[in-house]
Amino acid sequence: MKKTILFLAVMLGATINAYTQEIEKKSLTISGYAEVYYQYDFNNPETNNRPDFVYSLSRNNEVSLNLGFIKAAYETEKVRANLSVGVGSYMNANYSTEPNVLKNIYEANVGVKLSKKHNLWLDAGIMPAHIGSESAIGADCFTLTRSMMADNSPYFETGAKLSYNTANGKWSMAALVLNGWQRIQRVEGNTTQAFGHQLTYHPTDKITLNSSSFIGNDFPDSERKMRYFHNLYGQVKLSETVAFIAGFDIGVQQKEKNSTNYNTWYTPAAIVKWSPSEKINLAARVEYYNDKDGVIIKTDTANGFQTFGASLNVDYYILSKVVWRTEVKNLSSKDAIFVNQSNEMKKDNVSIITSLAVRF
Repeated sequence: MKKTILFLAVMLGATINAYTQEIEKKSLTISGYAEVYYQYDFNNPETNNRPDFVYSLSRNNEVSLNLGFIKAAYETEKVRANLSVGVGSYMNANYSTEPNVLKNIYEANVGVKLSKKHNLWLDAGIMPAHIGSESAIGADCFTLTRSMMADNSPYFETGAKLSYNTANGKWSMAALVLNGWQRIQRVEGNTTQAFGHQLTYHPTDKITLNSSSFIGNDFPDSERKMRYFHNLYGQVKLSETVAFIAGFDIGVQQKEKNSTNYNTWYTPAAIVKWSPSEKINLAARVEYYNDKDGVIIKTDTANGFQTFGASLNVDYYILSKVVWRTEVKNLSSKDAIFVNQSNEMKKDNVSIITSLAVRF
């Protein structure tokens, strides 16, 4: 009898252990993304880089990898974590000030659920930015290229985030403490923390309204300049085939340390997408960026950076997780800020780009 009980106990323990291991396996997922592109600037400048306010899909007249990463995600009822390592021209452009191996950390964060009854989480580490409707992952965006708005606000951030989602799914809110404006490590000589908020409202499953902010100093303490920034966007699914996004960014920054005078920049953008079939998407974007004081985009010209943009985009889904995209884009500036092959300055810039993106 004792041997039978012992045998049953051993078998039960082995079964529980196997079941636990299976649950753990299901909690861990491995995924990846890769986007290869070719872009041609009709000004045909000698450099192979797009203008220096372009931080995604930034190489010209060559086949290039924009972003490729492998991601491990772990999630249980009380704990979640993400780790992904990335390469490509996006990483080179956006992580250029980060040291050594940090240049390739696309995402690295850990989260803990703080409440048994409520969806309250504390996450810390390197995370996607809480600002804007566009992300670094092109296949998640309506258009192939990013807007000037997205390229010149943070794609990622480092710090801690306290977030809460209501039980009905209509409201999401977060408060953040950050290392700076798109930083993993703070600027050398900077001892200040930055702060942010995010408030998202989903009145229906077809409407998203979002408000996000950043408050902080992104300079050494010796030249401290406070920056106050707000992003507002709305996304509406007008029908089964048509969707629309409109956004507006505005920011102010002290002209100098302890100053009561501020420089201002702002940018509106709107994108409409039409999906006539499961395999085809068409999108059009109009945008404007005004930074005449050169807070974010410096030009050293009389009127600073005051630029209109328009683009047309076509997507074709070869497979459910493989998309071929093509976009024609025109930028028109108040001052001559674009360089051509003769090293002359031009007010207009036309480019065409095509890409192949895959998820796995």
